[in-house]
Amino acid sequence: MRKKFVAGNWKMFTDHATAKKLAQEVVELMAGNHQVNVALCPPFTYLQTVGEVLKGTHIALGAQNCYHEKEGAFTGEISPAMLIDIGCKYVILGHSERRHKMGECDIAVNKKVHAALNAGLHVILCIGESLDERQANKTNEILKNQLDGSLAGVNATCFKSLVLAYEPVWAIGTGHNATPQQAQDAHAFIRSWIAKHHGAEVAAQMVIQYGGSVKPDNAASLLTQPDVDGGLIGGASLKADQFLGIIRAGM
Repeated sequence: MRKKFVAGNWKMFTDHATAKKLAQEVVELMAGNHQVNVALCPPFTYLQTVGEVLKGTHIALGAQNCYHEKEGAFTGEISPAMLIDIGCKYVILGHSERRHKMGECDIAVNKKVHAALNAGLHVILCIGESLDERQANKTNEILKNQLDGSLAGVNATCFKSLVLAYEPVWAIGTGHNATPQQAQDAHAFIRSWIAKHHGAEVAAQMVIQYGGSVKPDNAASLLTQPDVDGGLIGGASLKADQFLGIIRAGM
């Protein structure tokens, strides 16, 4: 049975003091709770601060992005090795905001996936369709294309270090919400793609998170779907009590 995994993506929020306080609150509220895997992904500038708070707990540290080169003259970029050096276990790649706002394509995401996996990081790979694509009934087509492109050349043996996160872009800050059945249908399609390309056993073990306006009041209906294995949480992860409410829904 797959263990639920809930990760908090703090995006470009918090400062040094609030990041430390939020991490401390999550640690306190999660004390003794090992039923769900949990990770916090603060901005780059607060990785060390949050990592110090998480040290010795079962809560993992994650970053929100990385570059595909090991080192070099790449001003403003962060390498996978740097993330590992500061204590990260996870890195989020291909997030919808980076795809749609920063113009990242599947080729760029694929390079990052290979670099992160080769360095020893666990990757949370995000995929998902826009509202126009959903309304045009292109959801499965978009998911297939993103999986084909972002995971090109990734062997099945690497999938133990890979988490997929389905993010319906149309359900993030738009006023539209995915129903539990819509989330399940997309997750089932993703799992079927994995089974087709990497075998039923790999597909059965793959953790697939849902990310799309998850809150404590709708978390249970989403996380109890058979192919939904947790959540990649944005805004609700910035409040410890809300984040805990979502985690409890996965128990």
